[in-house]
Amino acid sequence: MLMGYSSDLTDAEWEIFEPLLLERLPTKKQTRPTNWTKREIFNGILYQLKNGCNWQDLPKDFPHILPSIGTCIQWRAGGVFEELMSVLHGQVREQVKKTALDDARHH
Repeated sequence: MLMGYSSDLTDAEWEIFEPLLLERLPTKKQTRPTNWTKREIFNGILYQLKNGCNWQDLPKDFPHILPSIGTCIQWRAGGVFEELMSVLHGQVREQVKKTALDDARHH
């Protein structure tokens, strides 16, 4: 069981994020089942990015260093992060437009 960190995605955030992530992951031959969920690996990546620590310095309850680094490299090389940021940015822009239109209609 992982401890909660301020960099972790909430359940609500993961509910939005997971389908977007799964749609964009590069196809990969599964050589053996992983002991870690995509959410645990992604939270490890977020922790490392937020805290600027070395991969080796991740808390022990995060996925082992090799799956974390390997996954991060694969996702980066496959353009996963850029695609996710683009989609999420577009969703935020749409939400802001809707909010601005609703506010304009009510004033």
